Amino acid sequence: MIRLNVDSYPKVTEPLQKLPINTLFAQAVINGHVQGAVFVDKMMEPSAFYIVHPQGMSLLFGQTENEIFYQELQRYLMGSHGLRAKQEWLQVYPDSWNDYIRQWTHSGLIIENSRVNFTFNRQRFEAATPHSYSDLPVITPMTKEIFLTVDGQVNPRDYWRNAEQFLANGVGFSLIEDDVAVSTAFSAYVIGNQLEIGIETAAEARGKGYALQVSRALISYCLKNGLDPVWSCRRENEASYGLAQKLGFIPSLSVPYYHLP
Repeated sequence: MIRLNVDSYPKVTEPLQKLPINTLFAQAVINGHVQGAVFVDKMMEPSAFYIVHPQGMSLLFGQTENEIFYQELQRYLMGSHGLRAKQEWLQVYPDSWNDYIRQWTHSGLIIENSRVNFTFNRQRFEAATPHSYSDLPVITPMTKEIFLTVDGQVNPRDYWRNAEQFLANGVGFSLIEDDVAVSTAFSAYVIGNQLEIGIETAAEARGKGYALQVSRALISYCLKNGLDPVWSCRRENEASYGLAQKLGFIPSLSVPYYHLP
C-alpha cells in the first residue's frame, strides 16, 4: 500500500466517481475538504485504492489482482505492527473484495455489519411534513458556538476542518431547549449538489422526536436551495434507519460494512 501525496489525488477522482454507492465521505478527502489518507497499489497507474476519512470511515475499491497490495492490506486491516492507529468502518467495491475480507472475520478483528444507502422521495417527505411549526421548540441555524459544543458520536467537528470552513460551506439546524442545543442536523458533506445529513441528539433529549424536527428543517433547506439530501446509515442502527424512512427516504442499496476495532 503506497500512500499518495495530496497533489496526486486527482488520479483517484475518475475511478471514485464511477462507483454506484454513496462515496461522499471519500470525495471529501479527494477534494481536499478534510485531511484524510489515500493508499494505492501502484504510484503511476493505480488500480486499487484505499481512502480513509478522518472521522473513521474508509473505502476500498478497484482491482483485486495485486498480490503485494492484498498482503499489505491484510496487515493493515488486522492492525498488525501498528499500521492502523484507530478504528474504521470500511466499505468495499466491487463485491469480489468481500471474498477476501470475509476470510479474516473469524479473527474477531474484523466485524461485518451492513450499510444502507437511501433514495430521497420528495413526495413522501412533503406528505409527512406538518404544515405548521408554531407549537414546536425553537429551531435555529447552527452557529459557531453550536459547532464547537455539539458532543456525541456524530458531531460536525469530525467532518469539517474548523468552524469557519463549516459556516462558509456547510449548514445545520439545532433545536434549542433551556438555551442549549440538544439536537442538531448538519451537512456532513456537501459535494456538488448533494448534501449528506449528520445528526446528533443529546442522550437526555432522545425519544422526543427532536431528531425528526431538525432533520426536516435541514431537508427543507436543501429543497429550497437546489440540493439533494443524502442519507446513509448502518442497518443495525435502528433509530437512524427508521428516522430516514419517516423523512421520505427509501432504502435502495445494502452493502457489507466492516468494523475494524
